[in-house]
Amino acid sequence: MKASTVYAVALAGILAGSACAAPQRLTHPPADEPVRPVYVVSHGWHTGLVLRVADIPEAVWPVRRDFPQAKYVEVGWGDRGYYMAPEPDAWLAAKALLWPTPGVLHVVGFSEATERAFPASDIVELGIGAQGIERLSAYVRASYELDAAGKPIPLGAGLYGDSRFYASRERFHLFKTCNVWTIRALAEAGVPVTPGAALTADSLLGQLRPHGRAMRSGAQAPR
Repeated sequence: MKASTVYAVALAGILAGSACAAPQRLTHPPADEPVRPVYVVSHGWHTGLVLRVADIPEAVWPVRRDFPQAKYVEVGWGDRGYYMAPEPDAWLAAKALLWPTPGVLHVVGFSEATERAFPASDIVELGIGAQGIERLSAYVRASYELDAAGKPIPLGAGLYGDSRFYASRERFHLFKTCNVWTIRALAEAGVPVTPGAALTADSLLGQLRPHGRAMRSGAQAPR
């Protein structure tokens, strides 16, 4: 059985009410401040968040330390074993869903426009205010596992481009998938979404399109 089939069968039985309590909402889009672009990129089963480095508060998420030349960063989260495997298989997919397993962050630095960096992906652009960006950045930063000196723990090169894996303190399981992680970040930023109803990339993007701008449809192969 293919890994994507394992995910589909497991996710079909999940109740939408599994999400934790939503944070206090910000207004989306904010009425009293300029908005910054945040992009949600679908890679098939997996989604990532893209932010402009200049918009990220360095004191909250010091991403410039590792990607000093980048204009944008993409960040995604998922099961460590499956995400980092050279050839993920059905066993890794089932293990990730059926048992709480260590999480991992995948961060990519790049400088070209998002739609050019991901030419075959579904992309939705959202407008987020400065306070929302700060809260989203804090959410991402809180996911890192830190060493004794309070620094992120790198786990090696990422999947494409200038990218790296980092250990996450959060654990992946049936009710905490990569897409739930992504949409919780957006909920922190004030986007009116329902995390428990975003267990797949398609359902996540379906919630976001009414609140943003769909830039492309044409998802990549599942990863």
